[in-house]
Amino acid sequence: MSLNLCLHSVVEFIFYFTQKSCMKSLHLAFKIPKMRVRSLALKLLVCHLTREEGAERKRPSMDARVLAKATNLFIVKKPIELKLDDRKELIIKLETVEKVYEIFISDDIDLVLRKSAAEQLAVIMQDIKMHAVVKKLCLIDKIIEYLNECVGEDGELIECLIQPSLTLLRKVLCADPGARVSLAQQASLLTLLFRVSLIFHEDCTVVTEVGALFCLLLFDEVSRMDMWSVIPPRQPASPSVFSLPVSIFRRYHLPVHVLGHHAVSPYSIVLPLSADCLALKPVSDMLRIAWNLSWYHGTENLLKQVDSETKIQEFLDTLKLSSEDILTLKVTHTARSLQDCLHAVVQAATHREVRAAVTSMSFYFLNDRLSFKGGTGPCGAALKSLAWHTALNRFLQVLPACIEDEKLLIDIVHFLNKLLKEQRKNTSVELLNWLLELLLRPSPNPLLDLLVLTESQAREETDDFRTAVRQQLQKELMALYNILLLSFGAVTNRKCLELFYVFQTQLALKLLQCLRVTDAPHFYGLPSLERTLRGMAHLTALPGWSSHSPLAKPFEICGKYLSGLLEVITSFYVERGGNAMSFMGKGVTKSTILCLLHLSHEMMDEAQSLEWMPLWFLPLGGHGEEHTPMQQGLAWLIPLWVDRDPEVRFTSLGLGSALTTLETGCLALANSCQNISGGLWGTVMNILLDQLECSMVRREAAFILQNLLVIPMPSVVVKDYTWQGPCVHDEDSGLSLVGKPALQALLYHCHFYEHLHQMMKHCYLGLYTFDSSCSAPNGTSESSDLNGLDDSLKFWRVPSRMSHQDRDPSSLSTSETMVASSSGSVGLSSPVTSAASLPEASHDQFVAPGQPETVSPRLPHDSSLSALLPRPCILVTPPLLSAICSLSDSLLVIAPQDTASAFRQARLIELLCGIADATLIETCVQELKAPLPSSPPVEHTQAQVSFLLEYLASLSRLLQSCLLVDPDLVIQDELLKPLITNIIRVLTICTKDLFDAELALAFYQTWTHLFNLLATLLRKAGTASLPPITTGLAKHWAAVVDMFCKCVGLSTTCPSLCTASLQFLSILLTEEAKRRLRDKDKTDSCPNSTVASLLDKTQENQKSLEQLNEAIIQCYEGKPSKDVLKRVAANVLLSLLAVSRRAQKLALKADLIDNCIEQMKHISAQLSLDSLRPGKAALRKKEDGFVKELSTAMQLLRNCLYRNEEGKEAALEAHLVPVLHSLWPWLLMDDSLMQIALQLLCVYTANFPNGCSSLCWSSSGQYPVLAVYRGAPSSSLMLCILKLASQVPLENPTVQQMVFMFLSNLALSHDCKGVIQKTNFLQNFLSLTLPKGENKRLSNLTILWLKLLLNISYGEDGQQMILRLDGGLDLLTEMSKFKHKRSPCLPLLIFHNICFSPANKPKILANEKVISVLAACLESESPSAQRIGAAALWALIHNYQKAKTTLKNSSVKRRVDEAYSKAKKIFSDSEENPLNAYYLKCLENLMQQLTCP
Repeated sequence: MSLNLCLHSVVEFIFYFTQKSCMKSLHLAFKIPKMRVRSLALKLLVCHLTREEGAERKRPSMDARVLAKATNLFIVKKPIELKLDDRKELIIKLETVEKVYEIFISDDIDLVLRKSAAEQLAVIMQDIKMHAVVKKLCLIDKIIEYLNECVGEDGELIECLIQPSLTLLRKVLCADPGARVSLAQQASLLTLLFRVSLIFHEDCTVVTEVGALFCLLLFDEVSRMDMWSVIPPRQPASPSVFSLPVSIFRRYHLPVHVLGHHAVSPYSIVLPLSADCLALKPVSDMLRIAWNLSWYHGTENLLKQVDSETKIQEFLDTLKLSSEDILTLKVTHTARSLQDCLHAVVQAATHREVRAAVTSMSFYFLNDRLSFKGGTGPCGAALKSLAWHTALNRFLQVLPACIEDEKLLIDIVHFLNKLLKEQRKNTSVELLNWLLELLLRPSPNPLLDLLVLTESQAREETDDFRTAVRQQLQKELMALYNILLLSFGAVTNRKCLELFYVFQTQLALKLLQCLRVTDAPHFYGLPSLERTLRGMAHLTALPGWSSHSPLAKPFEICGKYLSGLLEVITSFYVERGGNAMSFMGKGVTKSTILCLLHLSHEMMDEAQSLEWMPLWFLPLGGHGEEHTPMQQGLAWLIPLWVDRDPEVRFTSLGLGSALTTLETGCLALANSCQNISGGLWGTVMNILLDQLECSMVRREAAFILQNLLVIPMPSVVVKDYTWQGPCVHDEDSGLSLVGKPALQALLYHCHFYEHLHQMMKHCYLGLYTFDSSCSAPNGTSESSDLNGLDDSLKFWRVPSRMSHQDRDPSSLSTSETMVASSSGSVGLSSPVTSAASLPEASHDQFVAPGQPETVSPRLPHDSSLSALLPRPCILVTPPLLSAICSLSDSLLVIAPQDTASAFRQARLIELLCGIADATLIETCVQELKAPLPSSPPVEHTQAQVSFLLEYLASLSRLLQSCLLVDPDLVIQDELLKPLITNIIRVLTICTKDLFDAELALAFYQTWTHLFNLLATLLRKAGTASLPPITTGLAKHWAAVVDMFCKCVGLSTTCPSLCTASLQFLSILLTEEAKRRLRDKDKTDSCPNSTVASLLDKTQENQKSLEQLNEAIIQCYEGKPSKDVLKRVAANVLLSLLAVSRRAQKLALKADLIDNCIEQMKHISAQLSLDSLRPGKAALRKKEDGFVKELSTAMQLLRNCLYRNEEGKEAALEAHLVPVLHSLWPWLLMDDSLMQIALQLLCVYTANFPNGCSSLCWSSSGQYPVLAVYRGAPSSSLMLCILKLASQVPLENPTVQQMVFMFLSNLALSHDCKGVIQKTNFLQNFLSLTLPKGENKRLSNLTILWLKLLLNISYGEDGQQMILRLDGGLDLLTEMSKFKHKRSPCLPLLIFHNICFSPANKPKILANEKVISVLAACLESESPSAQRIGAAALWALIHNYQKAKTTLKNSSVKRRVDEAYSKAKKIFSDSEENPLNAYYLKCLENLMQQLTCP
C-alpha cells in the first residue's frame, strides 16, 4: 500500500473516531505535500463541515467550485517569520494602546477607521510587553466573534477586518503557550478558521495567516519540550520562542519559519550494523519467506507454484524455500491445510490416518478460539467452501464393527461438536439439515442407535478398555445432541424446524430407553445415568418435545418419563435420606429434578382435559414401617426444598410452584405437608422470609404462596369445602381461624410486612459476582460445560414471563428453567453482607397451635458446615423483588383494605418505587451496544437487564392494583414525579442495536406494562399525574416520538405493546383536552407544554411524526373489523384528529377522508343487499358489526373535518352528503348512529357554504335506496332533515337538539333557506305551546326553534320569512316574557336583527307589542336586554322619519331619557368595557334622533 493510501486510511479512520481528532488530522494531512492526500482529506473535511450544526447558515457553501480551488490552499510561496520583539522599554504608552483597541472594537465607528486601528495594533503587538494590555481587554474573544460573524450569512460587511485580526491573533498566540493550549482543544475554532480560509482563498495573505495559526494550534503539543522530553530543560525558554522538531519540517509543508531542534529523536536507538547480520539463520529465514510471499503476491499463489509441475528458477538458491518452509506455509494457511486434511481423509487407508486428519481439523477450531476471541475465525469460513460433508458422511452411516471404528467415530463426533460450538450463534442451515437427515435416517443409524447398548454390547462391558471407549463415544454423542438442541434458538428455516421437531421426539424415546435404573450394572452406572439425565434436561427444556412421534401419544411419552424420573429420585434421594451424608448422586438428583420441572410444563400442555396430577403421587412410608398405611401424595418433594444444594432447592421449589398452578396440585401439596410443623403455608413462608436463603430459592417460595392465594378461600369454616386455606389455632383461647382471617393472622404473626421492609433495604441491583476467595459451603465448585449442569444457575433463561406470553400474576415462575448455552465460566453467587437486625422469628414461629413442636427440616445451625461460616444476610436481588411484587398484588386482591393499610404503614410502595432506577438499565444497554474491555460478559449483562425489566413489569402491575384499591398509595408528589421520570426514561431507551431477540422481547413486555400503568394513572388520578407525564414526555420528545413509531410498527409481532401504547396516547390526549376545557376560563392557568402542542408546534422530528400518523392510520385500515387493535387505533386517531391540526393534514394526505367515505359506501351497499334477502330486513347490529364500523367511520370524518377547510373540500369531492343520504333509512333506525351522523353534518356545514348547498342537491339517482323502510329518503338530504325535525316530539331529545343545531348551520346558507321556505317548515313554529303560570320557563324545543330563527334572521331573506309567518311576531313577543337560564334574550335578538332592514321597519312599527317589548327592555334589570333594546330602537328610527314621529310622542322617549340619565351616572364617557360604551352610544343617538325636529 502506498504512503498516500496509508495516510488517507488513517485520516478516514480518525474522521470516524472523534470530531476533534478528525479536524486535527485532516488539517495535518492538508499540509502534506501530496496532491492526492490533500484532495481526499479535503473531501472528508467538507463532509464534516456540511454536517456540523448550523451549516446551512454559514459561508461558504460547499460545492465543486470551492473544492477545486482549495486543493493547494496552504501551499504558500512566502512563509511567515514567527518572531517577536522583547524590548526592555516601552515605546508606546499603554493608554494609547487602549484607545486604539477601543476604536478597533467600536460598532459606531466606520469600518475603514477600525481596520486602520487593527493594523496599528498588529504593529504594536510585535512587542511582547504590549500583549498584557489587550489580553485584559479580551482581544482573543473579540477576534473569534468577528470570525464567526464573517462566516455568517451577512459576513461580507466585516471582511476588511479579518486580515489584521488574524495577524493580531497570530502574534498573541505565538507568545502565549497557555492560550494555545486552550484554543487547540476547540475543534469549532479549527473549522471556523478553515471556513475563513475558503472564503479568502484568493487572498494569499489571509490564507498564510490562517496557515500560521494552524501551525501554532496543531503543533503546540509537540513544540513544548516539557510535554515529550524525558528530561525537561532546566531553564524555561523565552515565551517568544516557538520551535518544532526537525522531523516536522521534513514531513510537512509549513507556511511559517520557526526554529528547529532535535534533528534526531532522543528516543531513537542506533545499533551498529553487523557485517554478517544477514548470515544469521532467523534473519535469512524471514527474508527468504518474505521474499517469496512478495514475489508470488501472497500465500495462495506461492502454494500453487509449489504444487505445479513446472519449476522455474527465477532467483538465487539462497532465496529458494526449503521443505520446512513449505510445510510451515501449508500448515499456517487455514484453507489450504483444511483442504489437505479432507484430501487425507478421502485417500486414507487406515483408521489412524483419518483420525489424524480429523484431529488436525479440530485443532484449527482451537486456534481460532484462541486467536479470535468472541469472533469468527477463518476455519469456519473455509469449511463452508469445502465438501467436508461428503468426506465424513461415510463414517457416520454404518455402525462401528470394532474398537478402532468406535475411536474413529469419537474423533469425528468430537469434530462436529467443535464445529457446532463455533457456529452456535449463527449455525448454517445446510449443516443442521445434513445432521438431522443423518440422525433421522432409517436403521442402521449409528448416531442414535449407539446410545442404547445391545445385549451383546452389554456382555462385552467386562472389558474395561472397551467400556471406556464406549463411554467416551456415548459422552461425545450426548454432547453432540445437547449442542444441536441449543443451536435451534434462532433457526427460521421451515424444513429444518420440521426435521428438528421429529428429531426431538425420537431422541426422547432413545433417552427413555437409556434410563434403565433397575437393570443397569455397576451400581446403576452413575456416570452413564447422570449423562443421560443431563441430555434429558436439555431435551425437555424445549416445548413440544413429546408431540412428534407417530408411534406414541405425547401424554404417554410424558407418563413414561415421569415414571422413570420418579423412580430415580426415590432411589437416589428420598429412600436414602437425601444427600445429607454423601454427595453420591448429587448430579443425578439435580438433573432429575430439573427434568421433572420441565416435564410438568409439558404435561400441562399435552394433558388437555386429562387428570394427570395423581401420576405425580408416590407411596409414603419406609420399607420398615409395615404397619403404616400406604398413602399417595407429593411428600417426596418436600425434602428437596431443604437440600443443602441451593440449585436443588431452587429447582424443587420451582417444581412445587408449577404443580400448584392447578388446584389439585395445591390440595395435594397441602395434604402432603400435614405432618410438618406449620403445614404448607408455614413451610413456604419460612423459606421466603429466611434471610440466609438464596434469593432465587425465596423467589420460588413466593410464587408458591402466590399460587395458593389464587384459589378462593372462605372467611369461616365451611364443611365439605375442598380448600380452606391456612388454618391457625390458639390453644389458650381455643380460637381457630381458617381462610382469610387465618392468612391475616399468619402475616401478622411472622411480621411479614416488616420483613418485606427490610428486604427492600438490602436490595442489590448490580451484576452477580463470583467470590474466588472462598469456596461454596456445599462443596467445591466444579467447572461446567455443555456436558454438565453442576453450575446450572447459569443455564436458567431469564425471565420467562418476558420470553413467553405475558401471564397472570399467578403464572408459572418455573418456565424460566429453559436450558441455555453456557460459556464455560464459573458459577454465579450473590453478594452477601452481615445480617441486619430483623425481628427474628422464633424456632416455633410457624408451628401451628395445638401441634407438637418438631425439629426443623433444615440443617442445624451448629453443624460442622455452618459452624465454620459466618451468618451472612444474602442481599435481595431483582428477581426476588419481582416475585414479592406479584405476591403483594395477590394479597391486595384477597384483602384490599388490610393490605393497603399494611403497605402504608410499612411504606412498601415508596421503597419499591425508590428501587426502580432507569440509569442502571441505560448503562447496561450502553455496555451491550458498545462493550468495553473491562465490561462483564454479554450474557451476564443481558441477564441483569432482563431481571431489572422483569422487576419493573411486576412493580407496574402492583401499582395498577394499588391505584384501583387506594390511589393515595401512589399519588404522592415525592413518589409520583421520580417514578414517572424513570418510566419515561425506560420507555425511551433505544434498543435498535440490541440483537438478542429474547432481550428485545423483554423490553417489549415491560413497555407494555409501563404504558398500562401510565394509562391507569391518567384514568384514576389524571389531575395529579398529567403534569409530570406531559413534562417528562416534552423533555424527551424526540425519543418519545421514535418510541411510539416503534411500538405501533410492532402491531403484528407484538400486538399487546402496540395496543398499550395507543391506549395510553389516546387517554393522554383525552385528559389533556378535558383539562383544557376545565381551565379555559381560568386566567391564571399555567401554559405548560402539552402533547397536543408538541404535535403541532415542534418542527423537529417531522418525519417521525408523519411516520407515526401513517403507522396509526395503517394500523386502523389494515386490520379486520373485529380486531381489537383496529378499535384502539380508531380511538387514538379520534383523539389525535381532535387536538392536532398537523394530524388532520397528514390524514388528508393519507386519503383517510376518502377511505372513510368509501367504507361508508361499502356499508350502504351491503345493507341494501341484505335488505333484499328474506328475513334480513332489519339492521343487523350483532351479526355484522356494521353499526360499529359506520359509527367509527363517521366519527373519524367528524374529527377530520373540524375547522378543516381543505378536509371539507375533499369530503365534498368524495360525495359525503349523497353517501349519508343513501344511509338515511338505517340511520333512522338507530339513534346513536343518527346522533353521530348529525354531529358530522354540523361540523361539515360549519362555515362551509358549499357544503350547506350540497345538502339541497338531489342524490337519489346516484344512490337509490328501497322505499320499504320507514322514512325512505326524499329527493335531497335537506328534505330528510326537515322531515325529521318536524316530528314533534322526537323520542330522543339529543337527536332533536342535534337536528336543530344542524338546521341552525343551514339557516346561514341562502340555498338552504330557500328549501326551508318552500317546505313551509317554519309553520311548525306557530304550533308551539307556551308554558302556563308564573315562573315558567320555555321548553327546550322552543329554545331550539328560537336559535334557528335567530340564525335565519341574520339575512334579509330570512327576516322576510319570519315576518310572513302569520302571528309570528306576536308569538315572539309572548316568548320574550319568559325567561330561560341559558338563552334569555333570543326573541329580542330576532327583533333586533329585523329592525335593521328598511323593508321590515313599517311592519315592526305597526306592531305595538313589539315596540312595547323593545321599550320595556330599557327598564329591564338585564344589561343584555337593555343593550339589545336600545340598539333595536336606534336601528328602527335610523333614516325612518315615521318611526321618529311615532316614538317621539309615545312613552318611549321618556324611557330613553330615564335610561340615558341613569347610564350617564353609572358609566363614564371613557368607558373601558366595549359593551357598556356601545350601550351609552345607542342611548345618545336615540336622544338625538328623538329630540331633533
